[in-house]
Amino acid sequence: MRILFTTVALPGHFFPLVPLAWSLRSLGHEVLVAAAENFVPAVCRSGLPVATCGPAADFVTLAAEERGAGSPDAGGFTQSAGAPDAGGFTQSAGAPDVGGIPQGEEGARGHGRRFGRLAASGLPGMRALVAAWRPDLVVSERAEFAGPVAAAAHGVPLVEYQWGVAPLEAYRAGAAEALREELAAAGPAALPEPDEVLNPWPPSLRLPHAAGHQSLRYIPYNGDAHVPAWAFEQGRRPRVCVTMGTLIPRLGPRGVRELVLPMLERLAELDVELLVAVDDAVVAGWPPLPPAVLAAGRMPLAHVLPGCAVAINHGGQGSNLTALATGCPQLVLPQFDDQFDNANAVVRAGAGLSLAPEELTPEAVADRCRALLSDPGYGLAASAVAAEMAALPDPREIADTLHKLAP
Repeated sequence: MRILFTTVALPGHFFPLVPLAWSLRSLGHEVLVAAAENFVPAVCRSGLPVATCGPAADFVTLAAEERGAGSPDAGGFTQSAGAPDAGGFTQSAGAPDVGGIPQGEEGARGHGRRFGRLAASGLPGMRALVAAWRPDLVVSERAEFAGPVAAAAHGVPLVEYQWGVAPLEAYRAGAAEALREELAAAGPAALPEPDEVLNPWPPSLRLPHAAGHQSLRYIPYNGDAHVPAWAFEQGRRPRVCVTMGTLIPRLGPRGVRELVLPMLERLAELDVELLVAVDDAVVAGWPPLPPAVLAAGRMPLAHVLPGCAVAINHGGQGSNLTALATGCPQLVLPQFDDQFDNANAVVRAGAGLSLAPEELTPEAVADRCRALLSDPGYGLAASAVAAEMAALPDPREIADTLHKLAP
C-alpha cells in the first residue's frame, strides 16, 4: 500500500503518527508525510520521507495575529493585553481565557477556524500531491483538514488518528467555516467523514462518541531528545516531572512563567527532585531555577517518566498517555480544548488529580502533588491503566485493518 500521512505543523500533532508510520514502513508499505514547508525539518528528523504540501503555516503565529497579541517575549511567551490576575495569568476582554487562550466552545471553534485556514493554504498543494503520488490510503491527525478534503476529491479512503478524549465537534465546525468556499467548489457542503478512526486511548477512559473506534496501542515518540544518564538511575528523592508540552509555552503570556517559577519553589519544599521538561529556548529566558531542579530542558518523557513518582502536565495527549503507559500518577493542569476532557479521564481512572485554571496557584499545585506522593492508590490505578494500554493492538496489527480499506 501507499499511505499518505498528513499533519498540521505542530509536534504534538505529528509525533503520535510516527510510530504507526514507521511500523507500516517496516512491513514494506510505502509511506509519505505531507507537511507545510516550515515543518519539513521536524518530519525529516523522524527519519520519515516528507513532501511539502504548502507554504509555511504556523498555528501560533496565526493565533497571535487574530488576538492582536504582539510578538513573543524573550522567554518564548507571547504577551497579551490586560493585567495579570492573582494566579499569574493575563485575562483578556470578552470570554474568560487563560493566558490569552480563549476557553469553552467558542474558543475551540476559533481554534478549528485557524486549523481550517491552515488547511485552505495547503489544500492546492495537498490535492496536487494526492493526484501525483496516488496513495491507497490517507491517514490524517484530527486537526489536519486538507488531507481529508483532498482524499475525498480523489476517492481515496480516509483514516483519522484521534488524539485526545474529547469529541471536539467545535473543531470540525470551525474548520468547515474557514473552508466553506473550498468545500463548495468541491461539491460537498461538509468535511468528509473518515472511513476508520484510530484511537490510542484505553477504552475504559473514552467517552461514548469513541465507542466504535479502532483501538491502537500508544507507543511514545519524543522526537530527537537526548536520553540523559540520570534517566537510568534511581533518584535520591522522589522525582516530579513538570511539563507544559510544546504548544502552551509558545501561546501563553509571561504569566505562565510567573506561575511556573513560584510553583517550582513550592514543589522544592516537598523534598523531591524536580525535572522541568520544556524547550531549551524557553528555559534560557528564565532566571536561575531552585537547587531541587535536577534538569530543565528538552526531555524524552518515555525514558524519564518511568523513574518519576508524579508527572505534572497540561493535559496534552502525549504527556497524558506517556504517563499512563508508564504507570506514573499525574497532576493535570488543563488550559484549553481537549485538555479538560483528558484531565477528567485521568481523574476518573483514579490515576491522578486535576486543577482547574481558576484554582491554579503554586500552593494548590504543591498540595495536590503532596497528596499524590503520599497515597499509593494513584500509582496502582495508573499501573492498571498501563496494563490495559499494553494489551491493545500494536501498529503492526493495525496494518490488516488498514489494508482492507484500500481499494
